[in-house]
Amino acid sequence: MTSAPALPARMEFIDAPLAGGPEVMRVGHGALPVPAPDEVLIRVQAAGVNRPDIAQRQGFYPPPPGASPLMGLEVAGEVVGLGAAVRGWRVGERVCALTNGGGYAQYCVAPAPQCLPWPTGYDAIRAAALPENYFTVWANLFQIGGLAAGQSALIHGGSSGIGLTAIQLGAEFGARVFATAGSADKCAACVSFGASAAIDYRTQDFVAEIERLTDRQGVDVVLDMVAGDYVSRDVRCMKMGGRIVIIGLMGGRVSRDFDFNPVMRKRIWITGSTMRPRATDDKGRIAAELRERVWPVLDAGRRGPVIHKVFDFAEAAAAHALMESSAHIGKIMLKVAD
Repeated sequence: MTSAPALPARMEFIDAPLAGGPEVMRVGHGALPVPAPDEVLIRVQAAGVNRPDIAQRQGFYPPPPGASPLMGLEVAGEVVGLGAAVRGWRVGERVCALTNGGGYAQYCVAPAPQCLPWPTGYDAIRAAALPENYFTVWANLFQIGGLAAGQSALIHGGSSGIGLTAIQLGAEFGARVFATAGSADKCAACVSFGASAAIDYRTQDFVAEIERLTDRQGVDVVLDMVAGDYVSRDVRCMKMGGRIVIIGLMGGRVSRDFDFNPVMRKRIWITGSTMRPRATDDKGRIAAELRERVWPVLDAGRRGPVIHKVFDFAEAAAAHALMESSAHIGKIMLKVAD
């Protein structure tokens, strides 16, 4: 490993030794991780908080084989060590990275292909808010969902970090984007960041609203982090040949009384994915497309992450409690170091 001088022998990290609520989280101490040949070692300055972290803490989302047992799927910081096979990064460079785990720590490893430079003018907090949402949205809305200019999309959970990213990128690349959210304030945020209209799912029927907003034509793509009974309603929102891409199961793993007739009649594709188990080469291809297509947009100051609140590293439990409340609009972040 090529490394910067004077790395400490030990570091602090956020541990959850037992499955449970936010109260099980605590600051732990241990050795720095050692990068594999294709990994970089990052001195973490900021980390993002994401729904998979909540599920992991609760015991429902174990890390894949070989990944860090610590929570944390996205970080930004300084490269302080290089695995023997790493090319294209140097010690001292600032990166943001989609990790395979371990981001809630002062030091973290990440596969080099999953790293990206900080966009122009970004600090660590804004840079760390990018990887999980931007990898997820690019892979699912554009690569899998095939959203293109002139098409339309419905984004569920529009005021979440993923939702606001999907709205912004959909609008940036010429699509008409609709969103659902759970309050008037959250709907207003969706519109302010590029949605053509936002639907309050607590007071409105999103199927009826999509029919009205599209003159009964429907949408080309639905990005669905809810699943459950939403999927049968998604089908009713689709154009001929539409694509439903499921990225979360907040509404449950089972859809009751699902009607397959409109799926066949409209030739609808229903698919989904999770990011964490994907191979490094796959994530590297997503990163390369982001760097080519999306990073110039961010460098130019257009679009970008929406930060709801930043917590100090030791306040990770409070950050998790806020995320579980769903009271936030955009990203929840941890500040780890200057």
